[in-house]
Amino acid sequence: MARAVDYGSVMSASYVLIHGAGDVGWYWHRVEVALRARGRDVVVMDLPVDDDSAGLAEYADVVVDAIGKRRGAILVAQSFGGYVAPLVCDRVAVELLVLVAAMVPAPGESAEAMFAHTRYAPAGDVSDTIETFYHDVDPELAKEAIARGRHQSETPSKQPWPLAAWPDVPTRFLLCRNDRLFPAAWLRRVVRERLDLTPDEIDSGHTPALSHADELAEYLSYCAQSRRP
Repeated sequence: MARAVDYGSVMSASYVLIHGAGDVGWYWHRVEVALRARGRDVVVMDLPVDDDSAGLAEYADVVVDAIGKRRGAILVAQSFGGYVAPLVCDRVAVELLVLVAAMVPAPGESAEAMFAHTRYAPAGDVSDTIETFYHDVDPELAKEAIARGRHQSETPSKQPWPLAAWPDVPTRFLLCRNDRLFPAAWLRRVVRERLDLTPDEIDSGHTPALSHADELAEYLSYCAQSRRP
């Protein structure tokens, strides 16, 4: 059962945007602009994805350090960020967790094991970066995203997820109907089975912060104001 939320506090909270594997905080830049235009505080960071010595705990450290003394954060986690954000919830005050096309770990389960346990199969050839991640993104923006991407260390994906249970924080999930990396049918089932949630949905590929930034910012604003956890 999720704890009660003071939505007056949520309205003054900061959005903390956590990117996915092999990426950088720049991924969120269009959403950041849209949220700041709405008068909201936004926190973005670069996770140490190319550091083989950094695991899940170190990823969470970077997010916690970026949050600093802020309280009542709204965490927004993309893709592999689903493995990181709950660890942050275990360490700082979080009012709301919003997962966007995200992985949903189980206790003791590595990211590699999650794919095996949930019978995952991508919708196509994942070696084609454009077609997998950016097929609905402006071509020039997609080129920049690829240029800014970093090598993803295998270290965190091999580590067991350390929490004993999902954090006691209200959680929303936004599923991308046209996602070729995490197919919608697979992810709907995972979200239902693991979070007991019916996800919200958007007509986007795997990277809505680039392809549908305004719509995503509007959704995040709605989540902050909605009384439905």
